[in-house]
Amino acid sequence: MAPTASLAQQAPAPHSGAPLARRAATALAAALVLGAAAAPAAYAAAPGSPSAAAKKLPDGLYGTKDPQYDGVWRQSLALLAQHTVGVRPAASGVRWLVGQQCADGAFTAYRAEPGKPCAAKAMRDTNQTAAAVQALAALGGHGDAVDKAVGWLKSVQNDDGSWSSMPGSPGDANSTSVVIGALAAAGQKPASVTSKKHKTPYDGLLTFRLGCAGKEEAHGAFTFQLKGAAPNADATAAAATSVLGKGFVVAPVGSHTPVAPPACKDGKDKKAGTPSAAQAADGGAAYLVAQLDKNGQHLLSAMPGAKPQPDVGNTADAVVALAAGGHGAEARRPLAWLQKNAANWARQSGPAAYAQLVLAAHATGSDPRSFGGTDLVTALNATGPEPAAVSGAHVQDAKDDDGGIPWWIIGVGLAFGAGLGFLLSGRKRDGR
Repeated sequence: MAPTASLAQQAPAPHSGAPLARRAATALAAALVLGAAAAPAAYAAAPGSPSAAAKKLPDGLYGTKDPQYDGVWRQSLALLAQHTVGVRPAASGVRWLVGQQCADGAFTAYRAEPGKPCAAKAMRDTNQTAAAVQALAALGGHGDAVDKAVGWLKSVQNDDGSWSSMPGSPGDANSTSVVIGALAAAGQKPASVTSKKHKTPYDGLLTFRLGCAGKEEAHGAFTFQLKGAAPNADATAAAATSVLGKGFVVAPVGSHTPVAPPACKDGKDKKAGTPSAAQAADGGAAYLVAQLDKNGQHLLSAMPGAKPQPDVGNTADAVVALAAGGHGAEARRPLAWLQKNAANWARQSGPAAYAQLVLAAHATGSDPRSFGGTDLVTALNATGPEPAAVSGAHVQDAKDDDGGIPWWIIGVGLAFGAGLGFLLSGRKRDGR
């Protein structure tokens, strides 16, 4: 699920595959190396660092680790995942997220003093902003905040139609993907959002598609960024989802659609012209399936100087991408691997990781309350303030503590489920 849409990971994440860590890595890379623009949490402080231990976490925040680089990201995913499975989040958790927004509509990763205006030099982040949009749009009742955030996202679109994590940097597939999901969640038509040069988000996203370029095993893949283009599974998962106009929440897969690799000839698509959204998504799905099949139904990540390791977060992203394209059978194979292997990773990584697994289970029509022996919903709830309602059973009075508005007026359906329409998760640039 992005950080940005996912992590571009030039900087390795503390927990390989964690959505927050990945996006963070991207942002860090972007800050250090022009062009690394991906996920929000990439440059986060390591777990257990002095800064994390010294800070008193604010009321309503999910997770116990330092929120400096992923606060909004992990909060947004947690709230969105809870809403998707019929949990009404605590008002304090929602209020914390809303209070993180800057006056211009953007979100940074974390504001320790939300009562003060955002500094002009504060690092606004498209990934954090787009994640917040998806959460607040799903929860309802925050139209002004959503509209301001969407307006800011539109204002920092690159000329080619793409986005980077840090405005002003070259675009990347993960950031562009998470913004597309935000636009769709906010009720916008991404295809109608155009840059100064009249390029749409889909135009920008498809520039990262390798298609038939390179070796046959890479056909259909997307790259994270154009510079040093190489097939990237994390970017491919994010793009294969968002090119269909979908975000972090994907409706449970219905009828099965066979995976269709791109038809290539002499290094080019057989059919001239820009591929359709369905063709681009299918090609990405085919690449992911090939990578999953090769590695035992999980994707890999590699830390500098270390052997490749299973990447739980990217694997969860791939499950969502396959479900988004209607590839139910292919999605359930890596899902089964997650059910056997993801619990410890989520426990160590925190709320965004639990949320990512909840959304993967939801996309495949699986029960997140019985996920390989783990109740993901209960585990996610335990990382933040006590929910206002679970599975339709109120645990608070009818009046909400953040404004006195009856909860059923704000949205009766919140307790019953369904979300809106991504990595974000941590994205690896090594192509795996």
